[in-house]
Amino acid sequence: MKLYEYLAKQILAEAGVPIPPGRVVDTPEDAAAAVREIGPVALKAQVLVGGRGKAGGIKFAETADEAPQVAKQILGMDLKGYRVDRLYAEGKLAIEREIYVSVTTDRSRRCPLVMASAHGGVEIEDVEDRHIVRRHVDPRVGVLPYFGKEMAYALDLTAGLAREFGDLVEKLYHIYRQYDAELVEINPLAVVDDHLVAADARLNVDDSALFRHRALPVVEEGTPTEHKVSEIGLAFVELDGDIAIMANGAGMAMATLDTIQHFGGRPANFLDAGGGASVEPTAQALAVLVGMHPKAIFVNIFGGITRCDDVAKAIIQVKNTDGIPVPLVVRLTGTNEKEGVALLEHEGISAYSEMDKAAQQVVALAGEGR
Repeated sequence: MKLYEYLAKQILAEAGVPIPPGRVVDTPEDAAAAVREIGPVALKAQVLVGGRGKAGGIKFAETADEAPQVAKQILGMDLKGYRVDRLYAEGKLAIEREIYVSVTTDRSRRCPLVMASAHGGVEIEDVEDRHIVRRHVDPRVGVLPYFGKEMAYALDLTAGLAREFGDLVEKLYHIYRQYDAELVEINPLAVVDDHLVAADARLNVDDSALFRHRALPVVEEGTPTEHKVSEIGLAFVELDGDIAIMANGAGMAMATLDTIQHFGGRPANFLDAGGGASVEPTAQALAVLVGMHPKAIFVNIFGGITRCDDVAKAIIQVKNTDGIPVPLVVRLTGTNEKEGVALLEHEGISAYSEMDKAAQQVVALAGEGR
């Protein structure tokens, strides 16, 4: 479970991590009150996605008169599929330098991992590996005072900042253990007046451990479309492309996304129709894909438990009920393949047996690709 920034900041502050003054903002009037209380602020959209700044989800307000107009620009906006209903007004910082630091779990090594970089900020994903300092933690020992200081010197921090950084790493590791976290992250960890301040924060709690943290508010993640498909009982993740995809099995769905991208297309979603899904839920999921208004739809089925004739019936049901107004490419192979293909051909729908040819076709129909 991911926590909103303001909730993560509260937990950091309780652990003694320095954060800027801030308050939750629900209305433009609240934004004006926040500026009167704090001074110039950054108004930050509270959604569970990264890249808010680039997407227009973080803006500055210098005065109480300016704040309502700035808040109106963000409240209600669609930010990567999420509607912004709440802001966090945080004191504007005069940032001298941006650092990255996080505590997570290295599953291959089966132990905690602390990562840091002197190149923090919005482009952290593009930082070269040689600029990232990694230190594994022996859980039997934990993080002792020297641990973070050694990392700080590897980051070439001054003596004063190194002391603060070492103390901060201890506190982050404590939060990681206390909350059964999958990730505790500060990016950027800002240098302000030669001191460290958490300018942003992420805290993801392991779902399996939530029973131990009943005081935490339950944060439901997902876009409205993701919730809609979840109610059908299928796995779905909305992406930022324009070719809608349905496949059976998580591995097949991921391979389909990779193949679409290989040929130059942009997947609009991940949808695992599962093994053995009946006609009705398959039809409901396909109707959701149609409602996303993609440029094209790709149904990729390798039938094992899933029967190709059931998938064909679902496609025909949607076609004859609501219509499919965009190009549809179908790949069917496996259990009851002949029956499924025959049903589709009767409705004027061709089906491929090879995934790569079908993927190339749907990318071409979407007007994309190489």
